[in-house]
Amino acid sequence: MLDIKFIRENSDIVKKACQVKNITLDIDSLLAIDKELSTLKTEEQNLLTQKNAITAKIPKASAQERPTLIAESKGLDEAAKNLKPRTDELDEKLKSIMYLVPQIPSPKAPLGKDDSDNIEIKKFGTLPKFDFTPLDHVQLLEKQNWADFERIAKVSGSRSYSLRNEMVLVEMAMHRMAMDKLMAKGFNLVSVPAFAREEALYGTGHFPNGRDQAYYVPEHNLYLAGTAEVQINSLHAGEILKESDLPILYAGYSPCFRSEAGSYGRDVRGLIRVHQFMKVEQFVICKNDAGESEKWHQKLLETSEEIVQDLELPYRIVECCTGDMGTGKVRMYDVEAWVPSEQKYRETHSCSSLHDWQARRTQTRYRDGDNKVQYVHTLNNTAIATPRILVPFLENHQLADGRIKIPKKLQPYLDGKTVIGKA
Repeated sequence: MLDIKFIRENSDIVKKACQVKNITLDIDSLLAIDKELSTLKTEEQNLLTQKNAITAKIPKASAQERPTLIAESKGLDEAAKNLKPRTDELDEKLKSIMYLVPQIPSPKAPLGKDDSDNIEIKKFGTLPKFDFTPLDHVQLLEKQNWADFERIAKVSGSRSYSLRNEMVLVEMAMHRMAMDKLMAKGFNLVSVPAFAREEALYGTGHFPNGRDQAYYVPEHNLYLAGTAEVQINSLHAGEILKESDLPILYAGYSPCFRSEAGSYGRDVRGLIRVHQFMKVEQFVICKNDAGESEKWHQKLLETSEEIVQDLELPYRIVECCTGDMGTGKVRMYDVEAWVPSEQKYRETHSCSSLHDWQARRTQTRYRDGDNKVQYVHTLNNTAIATPRILVPFLENHQLADGRIKIPKKLQPYLDGKTVIGKA
């Protein structure tokens, strides 16, 4: 969410942000509603001020004057009340539009319409060369009895999966390795519930436009969150922190749920696009400073790179263009790991800087050194998400007999095993 004062004074900049982010939004209509609302609130305040002035005269007025003053006071009060339905209507209308206004992207962000315009900025690792016919991740899982898709789909529906045997341990090992790394870097580990209230999803910006991606439990008025970012972003909602408290670093571990609405027919095989997954999410709350945000954006990206390197996966980093970065983002990077069966890179991590866009929604603030209250900046990035990362992991580390090599950094979390599976 942007400051309405900023929108009033910089409407051309906001319109440009809508254009480059492919967001259809009538900023002139927003400003017209804002103007009418301001006029009505001023009128309402003037009526109440006049009423209060007349009311103050009543105790000292003569018996003859009092009925007239009382009538005038009631008339002004009634006139103010008559304005309220319209001001309430405009308040709600303005609020609903304000939730749709995009963050202003960084001038460093590449311009573009969709992910085809993202810019590759780095490649790391050597692509595997197999002297045998490699299997894809589903074939490897089925060969080793490491997953079930058909039986569990009968129980839990399409796009469900059930990991088995060593693959359950591999998944747990990956999360533990990532969490150990984050703790060593000063992050506070937090496990968060799967559920969140509606206001928390508005707080991150997943609502209103992302409602079709969220599972809703109406009898409890709760939603299943698609990332721990949702819950963590609201942990300090309404608080005024001390500048000395910042930065606050969280690593949120949680089950995540996404309906994947609109993706029917795409990536339906295996582990790539499933409804439920586990994730460790990096989340940073820092002071309101562009340089500080940029520093933490790079640190979050570096940490994700370290994790992918620890898993010995070839990867690349792309900077997302304006049309692919999302409504609230200032700047965004994706880390993509190589998937041999598809001969392409697939996104495993998404690293975002949002400045104060989320903090204005949650009213998360701090008092700076000059005793001025400021909105915090927020940033987030995946640390590890399973089962998606298992796709490049299995395919890149497969041996000719279908067993899987275990990267050196992961071995301590799997009782020192260097290889898993049966030949």
